[in-house]
Amino acid sequence: MIQDQISTSYNYHPSRFNFFNITANRVEPPEDSYRSESPNPHSKLQYIGKSLQKFAEEQLIGLPYVQAYLLAQYRRNRSINTIRANFGSIYLFLKFIKKSGQQRLEEISCDDLSAYIEYMQDQGKKPLTVHTRLRSLKAFFNYHIDRGKIDPAILKHKLRIKLPQRLPRAIDPEDIRQLLAVIEKTRDRALILTLLRTGMRIGELLSTRVGEVNLPEKRIEIYQAHKNLSGRVVYLNADVQAAIENWMKIRTADIPYLFYGQKGKPLGYEAARMMFIKYLKQAELLHKGYTLHCLRHTFASELLNAGMRLECLQQLLGHSDIEMTRVYARLTDITRRDEYFKAMSIIEKEGINGHYRRGYPIS
Repeated sequence: MIQDQISTSYNYHPSRFNFFNITANRVEPPEDSYRSESPNPHSKLQYIGKSLQKFAEEQLIGLPYVQAYLLAQYRRNRSINTIRANFGSIYLFLKFIKKSGQQRLEEISCDDLSAYIEYMQDQGKKPLTVHTRLRSLKAFFNYHIDRGKIDPAILKHKLRIKLPQRLPRAIDPEDIRQLLAVIEKTRDRALILTLLRTGMRIGELLSTRVGEVNLPEKRIEIYQAHKNLSGRVVYLNADVQAAIENWMKIRTADIPYLFYGQKGKPLGYEAARMMFIKYLKQAELLHKGYTLHCLRHTFASELLNAGMRLECLQQLLGHSDIEMTRVYARLTDITRRDEYFKAMSIIEKEGINGHYRRGYPIS
């Protein structure tokens, strides 16, 4: 059945689509994805193979389209998290489409996308979730539109979701002092201070190797960021440098990762999160809802308050678009506050040119 679906819906050609062996209801990854020198069960090819297997077993329409797109993502060296998120969005949409009884992906219309948006909203999905899934679907359909396989009319309506303009949440300076005061364990202090003073993402720090830490030059070299696959350098000020040096003295020397868990593997995110929660409890800050990512937000807001240029902060945070960094300019208010009170003092003490007129409209 699956082979028939492939041959009829996408001008099937073995050299293009038989990268995975698709027979009956099974999708097997190529043999070289299980090479002994790369046993990671979460490798991209293994994930793609398992995803296509799941897709095939549920007999959703559009299997060759999904396979072609995932392999294109693989060739473009998209991260495993990106591939996972894109497949999830496509899978959930085509699972929704299956209920409508449609037999071919080419039959899907713009109205189906609109109906899916309404369906997600009726489920109570957050606007950001709806926006993210819709963006993945647009990229999927555009890929096949560019190759002449799908009618461009499916995206004729500009489907947009209005997102709330939320501010990133930084930790209050007094709360930072309370938090650091209760952290006595050498490893934990080094980890939390590194997040706070470098702005690294938690995933970046947990995968950092000792060889990437250059204490004499006060820097950590991130060769490939998890989120956007771009490298950058972050710097270590005096307190985090001292904390890492103290940790280096007692850590197991032959383990390659800076922060490790059992059997020398990188410390897991959940272990780091529970550690952070433990210290929030000790500092009586748990009720404020701070997360590990708030340390990155705190780093950014403090540097902007100290006068760092936005372009410089963008590089330290590893943002590909400066608009992502500009969000912090709304959070940091010292300069804006000082300008406001300076202007108000002039108004209160000296007045302004001209006179107020009753009924003068304020635009």
